[in-house]
Amino acid sequence: MQYKMLVLDMDDTLLTDDHKISDLNKKVLLEAQAKGVHLVLASGRPTSAMTAYAKELQLDLYDSYIISFNGAVISTVKDDLVLFEQCLTPEQIHDLYDYSVKMKTHIITYIDGEIVSETDSEYIDIEKEITGLPHNKVSDFKAAVTKPAVKCILLAEPSYLKEVEGDLKLAMPHLSVAMSKPFFLEAAQNGIDKAASLKLLAEKLNIHQSEIIAVGNAGNDLTMIEYAGLGVWVDNVTPELRDRADVIVASNNNDGVAEVVKRYILN
Repeated sequence: MQYKMLVLDMDDTLLTDDHKISDLNKKVLLEAQAKGVHLVLASGRPTSAMTAYAKELQLDLYDSYIISFNGAVISTVKDDLVLFEQCLTPEQIHDLYDYSVKMKTHIITYIDGEIVSETDSEYIDIEKEITGLPHNKVSDFKAAVTKPAVKCILLAEPSYLKEVEGDLKLAMPHLSVAMSKPFFLEAAQNGIDKAASLKLLAEKLNIHQSEIIAVGNAGNDLTMIEYAGLGVWVDNVTPELRDRADVIVASNNNDGVAEVVKRYILN
């Protein structure tokens, strides 16, 4: 099979634990693009927290794309043109806030390039570090959220948040709900996930799903792993998902992405 598109999750997949692209991963990804393969970054991150990495990999020079906010936004790297965006309504966000209060979790959303929350948390601090976005701590979350936003994240201790995940899926079946990290439970508009946006992008580029490789590590990657012609986990995949991909490669800290590229694209 000649693969035409490579789709990569970022945190804990492409990036090492210190949020860097290894020299080997960068080298082979540039070689893959030189061969004509479309490289797409697909992350739960905000668009602005992906752009520098995309340009480091020269996606702007190859006129490629990023899928951000877990699939809620598709944009070009070269000129930051938004091709697709689907948001939660303020009413849906308020409902998620009420649910979060009931379940005693933290909740954040994104308004005007800021992380918005009523609370502080070690988990919110992690999101601040990952995204580089400013944190707007407000006294009244609902009053602060008066317009649509792409997603919300509920944050709590991992074992408890896993219980919340199952409950939220039952309580709000009209939303897309997935774990991106053990302490991040993400909620987006119905039908929004990485696979849905990947399908839209592939159709735009006239690429069949059998010609796509997707690589990830967590629950919010599962839809694209199952959609792609070749679905790949890095070795640090969430344990209960290990049997849900076609292939498992080395971990994010051991150049798993480079292993995929060398085996299936450059070979």
